[in-house]
Amino acid sequence: MISHEFFAALAELEREKGISEELFIETFQNALASAYKKQFIGENGEVEVKLDPESGSIRCFNIRKVVAEVVDKNSEISEEDAQFIKQGSKVGDVIVEEFTPKDFGRIAAQTAKQVILQKLHETERDNTLSEFSDKEGELMEGVVRKIDAKKCVYVEIGNEQIEGIMLPSDQVPGEKYAVGDTIKVYVKRVKNGGRNAQILVSRTAPGLVKRLFEEQVPEIKQGSVIVKEISREAGSRTKMAIYSEDPRIDAVGACVGAKGARVNAVVKELGGEKVDIILWSENALEFISKALSPATVISVTQLSGEKTAMAVVPDDKLSLAIGRDGQNARLAARLTGWKIDVKSRSAAERLYGELPAESRE
Repeated sequence: MISHEFFAALAELEREKGISEELFIETFQNALASAYKKQFIGENGEVEVKLDPESGSIRCFNIRKVVAEVVDKNSEISEEDAQFIKQGSKVGDVIVEEFTPKDFGRIAAQTAKQVILQKLHETERDNTLSEFSDKEGELMEGVVRKIDAKKCVYVEIGNEQIEGIMLPSDQVPGEKYAVGDTIKVYVKRVKNGGRNAQILVSRTAPGLVKRLFEEQVPEIKQGSVIVKEISREAGSRTKMAIYSEDPRIDAVGACVGAKGARVNAVVKELGGEKVDIILWSENALEFISKALSPATVISVTQLSGEKTAMAVVPDDKLSLAIGRDGQNARLAARLTGWKIDVKSRSAAERLYGELPAESRE
């Protein structure tokens, strides 16, 4: 028996901590069944525990299958022995037999304590995660607390000192993290799912770059300069397209800052990653031309096919336009959403005789 005071305490926990009495009882029954099975029945056995809040009773049942020949007495019972429990039993039936475990009260009390502590911890964690859900997409400072064998980095973030996890795919190649380091991370996703609840943080997300510029550029924070698109290969290069509807504002200049102070502060936080700040244009061909910065572009022409363009550059700027391993052209394509074929002037003239003139820089 469990005293009625026990259920009164559960009701109080539900009021104060938001722990569902129904959920607690279900968890408690499963935990007791597991404990009794482990201690008295054996791994292959099956135990069911039923708790009745009205009477305060706990009943335990051993469940076995009727077989012709018993191999495991913990999960099986012979047809002959089954007759003593339930007359008319035959092979294939399931016999449910009530039993009273030894040390019943002690095990029940220990299990109840464990379940209560577990549920308190889960509830507090879920409440914290729920409050944290509006932090998705934010930049936060955290302290590295652990790095596991799989190279996952655990970061303590926020005033609630909640733990975020940075997976290897969210870590910048070449960056080194050590326990005790203070780092800035982007809150990528808050997954609230019971025991699998997680806060995923990132150092590679393009959103990190945007938030860093918001810290340095008041015009972005205030909304007078808008970040339209970002394409990034973390640790190497980022291209950020910006725009302002106010003709009085030099959007690129605002992001660069006096003597490059603002962009340099971001680059420093990114560990030296190159950042190209590009003025967005609603004219797609003009935008492509700017996106291939720092290369000079002679002309951009739309080719047959949806969102496909050819960009022509001076012969001596071809490698700069394409970039190492094609990175510059690849990032420009991601930034603009167009497939870009970069050609030198001499190559384009050999193909077309003269340069197309739909768009020129």
